[in-house]
Amino acid sequence: MVDVMIPTADGESLEAELYLPEAPRCGVVITHPHPQMGGDMHTPVPAGFFRAVTGTDVAAVRFNFRGTGKSTGTHDKGGAERLDVAAALDHLAQAAPGVPLFMAGWSFGADVALTLDDDRIAGWFMAAPPLSVADPSEMAAQSVGAPKVLVIGENDQFNPPAKASATTGAWQNTSIEIIEGADHFFGARLSNLIDRFSAFIAKPTGE
Repeated sequence: MVDVMIPTADGESLEAELYLPEAPRCGVVITHPHPQMGGDMHTPVPAGFFRAVTGTDVAAVRFNFRGTGKSTGTHDKGGAERLDVAAALDHLAQAAPGVPLFMAGWSFGADVALTLDDDRIAGWFMAAPPLSVADPSEMAAQSVGAPKVLVIGENDQFNPPAKASATTGAWQNTSIEIIEGADHFFGARLSNLIDRFSAFIAKPTGE
């Protein structure tokens, strides 16, 4: 794992960590929860995703959104943060050229990742997306054929399974998985979430 600073299209610089195996099979961009609610790349879910691939043949980059940690800039409520995700994807694509690239995010970071329109994305694994940071009808992922797995706690306080299912009912190639007994933060069910992520990323194309 190496520390890197990733430049964005609008001139900001993002604090990030890159894991690059010798011969990566695929790669994953990991996004974190709301920075104004204590979220950063070291919070439990993104940290768990990153640990799960470290030592495997899956390349990974996790980063702090603008205005978080050592990243420059200011929080933009999910707007300019789209440029942050795009920059991280570009960085990973350059580090691991020619392999499928996936998105894995939690909460705020999941929503932002779902807005990205980029045909290099081979699939999304989204933990507890509130589907409110951006208008769901404007989330590019909805009309893309690449697989999307939304994992939601049975007792999610912000976007419970029934609501998420109704919101994404018309989305292409989208499935919702429910973790019993979990809420938006997963808590004691975190290992269940990480196991699901590992299973998703272990598949050749994320299908």
